[in-house]
Amino acid sequence: MLYLPKIRLFMIHHDTPSHRFDRLFDAKFLHAPKTVQDQDRQNIFQSLTANTPLFLEIGAGKGKHAMQFAGLNADKYLIAIERTREKFNAFQKQAALGELNNLTFVHADAITFCVHFIAPNSLDGVFILYPNPEPHNKNQRWLNMPFFEFLLSRLKAGGFVRIASNIESYIDEACQLLDEVWRLPYTKYAIDSTSARTHFEIKYLARGELCQEIILTKPACYQTRFDDTPVKE
Repeated sequence: MLYLPKIRLFMIHHDTPSHRFDRLFDAKFLHAPKTVQDQDRQNIFQSLTANTPLFLEIGAGKGKHAMQFAGLNADKYLIAIERTREKFNAFQKQAALGELNNLTFVHADAITFCVHFIAPNSLDGVFILYPNPEPHNKNQRWLNMPFFEFLLSRLKAGGFVRIASNIESYIDEACQLLDEVWRLPYTKYAIDSTSARTHFEIKYLARGELCQEIILTKPACYQTRFDDTPVKE
């Protein structure tokens, strides 16, 4: 069954160009991830200094979407992060066979990685596909974390964040946070039953579950308290 896109927009007023999240993200105790190799650092530095559009995937799993995206977008560069060792090993094995020069895959925590490697106003887009819904701790959900303000500061004006989930309550909460807290324009729609970007997506759609996606966009007037915060040395 195909679903028509359901569009919801929150218009940012000129007198309120930014949101100030109540809890301020503090990165002073976050050390650089030791799992990032020298070659990874070189690739990341080159991608950040080039004019190539730069994208970030958080929680890349076994890398199905990352390799698909890199293979279809030779003119774009993707940094894909996976924290779980088992999934990253599977990702690394498959990516090594693909010889994709526009993909860097990293075994690290996404928060510490962004603090140490992603500069302000550098990302054209962020993918967060089927994240852990954190059913017992909603404060660990991405849009409910102080870090999300920092992540928004790394986006260029016009950049996007795509969040997909098969859990309706997760999507509904994210929409509410975008409306009431982050004050960002977005679209929400149901994912086509033929989509196959991740192993989770394939499994959920095969079960007949409704998978949904939010695409939020950062307006040119949007400001955060981290816009002038450089990468941590």
